[in-house]
Amino acid sequence: MDEDKVFKALADPTRRRLLDLLYERNGQTLGELCEHLDMARQSATQHLGLLEAANLVSTVWRGREKLHFINPVPLHEVYERWVRKFERQRLSLLHDLKKELEGK
Repeated sequence: MDEDKVFKALADPTRRRLLDLLYERNGQTLGELCEHLDMARQSATQHLGLLEAANLVSTVWRGREKLHFINPVPLHEVYERWVRKFERQRLSLLHDLKKELEGK
């Protein structure tokens, strides 16, 4: 995984919106995605290209239609590498606080 590409892709609100749209309904065409965006198809294509380069989106051709699918694997890898380790500490602190408040 190229973490720099993933973080760069996630840094933009439009690209996060595209991922949200694909999460809601996977396998959408460019036209379907553009219905929910206030931008030209060319701009949306560029955003999708960056998401594809980061391996966050994959595509499949169905006849003349190009369908876009979210790929959750890089997001899971970011979670495992960057989020989960902070979660453990927070949960441990909450557990200790609970024990102290309960007088145990």
